[in-house]
Parts: sequence; C-alpha cells; structure tokens
Amino acid sequence: MYRRPLQSAVRSAIHATRAARGQVSDQEAGFIRALAACQLATASSPSLTPCRTMHISTQLRNVKETQQHTEEEVGAFTKLIEAMGFTGPLKYNKWKIKIAALRMYTCCVERINYDEFFEKCTLPDTLNSWFLVAQLHVWMCLVRMRQEGREGKYMCRYIVHSMWEDVEQRSKIMGIDATHRKEGMKAMTETFYAAIFGYDEGILADDTVLAAALWRNLFNYQCDDPKQLEDMVEYVRKQMQYIDALDGEDLMLTGEVKWRPLVEENAQSILKVATPTYNDTGL
Repeated sequence: MYRRPLQSAVRSAIHATRAARGQVSDQEAGFIRALAACQLATASSPSLTPCRTMHISTQLRNVKETQQHTEEEVGAFTKLIEAMGFTGPLKYNKWKIKIAALRMYTCCVERINYDEFFEKCTLPDTLNSWFLVAQLHVWMCLVRMRQEGREGKYMCRYIVHSMWEDVEQRSKIMGIDATHRKEGMKAMTETFYAAIFGYDEGILADDTVLAAALWRNLFNYQCDDPKQLEDMVEYVRKQMQYIDALDGEDLMLTGEVKWRPLVEENAQSILKVATPTYNDTGL
C-alpha cells in the first residue's frame, strides 16, 4: 500500500511526458509492430491460426482486488432505508426468519449437554459457565448464517436478541436483583463481543490461534491441561465443518441444527467420506 502513491506519481509523469512529446516508448512500439505483423500474416495465409488479440494494461492489482464472492445486488432505495437502520425487503418472510432464529438459538441451548462440558472442561456449574458454552455455539451459528447474504445477517440479529432475552430471564429466575443483573449483563455483553472477535480470528487461522481464543474466552484463562484445549479445538473444527455442509435454505426456514457429540471415537468421519464395505459376493 505504501508503494502506490509513488507508482501513481511516476506513471502520471510518464503519461504527461508522452503527451507533451507525442512519442511512443520502444516497448509499446514493439507490441504494435508485432500485432501488425500477426494480422498481416493472417490475412495473407488463411490456413494459419489467427493470432490472439493482445491485451496491454498498466493497472496494478493486489490480493484485495481479486474477484470475491459478490453479495446480492440491491436497489438504491433498499440501500437508503438500510443505511437509516431499517431492513429492506428480503427473499424470505421476516416472521419466518425470526421464528427460525429463535429455533436455532433453542438448538444451541436444548441440544447441548452442558453437564458434559462442565466435566470435560473443568468448569463450575454457574450461570456464567453456561453462558460461555452457549455463546460458543451461538457464534458457530452466526458464522454459518452470515454466509447466507442479507437474509442470514437479519437472522443473526434475532439469534443474538433471543440469547440476551434468555440470559435476562434466567438471571431473574435465579433471583439476581436488578442492580447486579444490569452489571452482569454489561459484563456478559463485553465478553460476548470479545469472544466473537477472538473466535473469528481463530477459525481463520491455525489451531494455535483458535486454542488461544478458547483458553481466553471459554476457559477464562484457567486451563492447565493441553488435552482439554486440544479436544475443544477438535470439537469446534468438526462442528464448523458439519454445519457448513448443511443446506442454507433449510437453515433459513427451519433453524434446525443438530450438533455432533463432544467426544466421539471417529472424529474425522466428517472429513473423509466413509468407504462402503462389501461382502464376498460383492454386495
């Protein structure tokens, strides 16, 4: 990036000099002569294969300028109302997306064996430990649904909204007073968004970075057993690959997510397709 201003200035000076002198560089003149010779040979010998048209460009490109997956094209009015904080028209009904978001959050709560997590990760059986495990699975759902365009991002908002509603209701049931509940919600909010940032960095990097994110956010800096970190890294990787393979439209309309077990004998089964077994007769 720091080289671009210098290169732009050099190119501008060269173009200005050429425009003033009306001259062409030797390299460009060579390209023009080669193209003319090729066209002349093609015209004189029809049996020859036509020369490929040469493309000359002085534009520089870097990795960020390569073609990426483009998002859905939206109109100017939709961009305007979304810039004002409203949601434009979506592919699916908004109420269906909200119901699917609530159902997906319910899968993060009801289909997880929290007692097994507390035992394997040596976590105390508290509301905060429950929240740390829940936010890990919510994050995995957010990562998956953000791949579904504007509808997926809309669904992510209500998954997070459902999570905070549930946390507040659980704290009320536990008898936490309003003052401590407000302080606790503020601390959990900071923890959640810090964890989202750390997990995003870890899932895009290697296992060392992901293990560090789990050590900070799930184990709360209190894990001296590397086997526990290894098991959790393996768990996150296999869950992410599993839910990435789920159909996006089904997730948008149903919100149904089934989680793989925390500990399983063949954890690589999702990575490799199981080869069929045959008997002696070939059946």
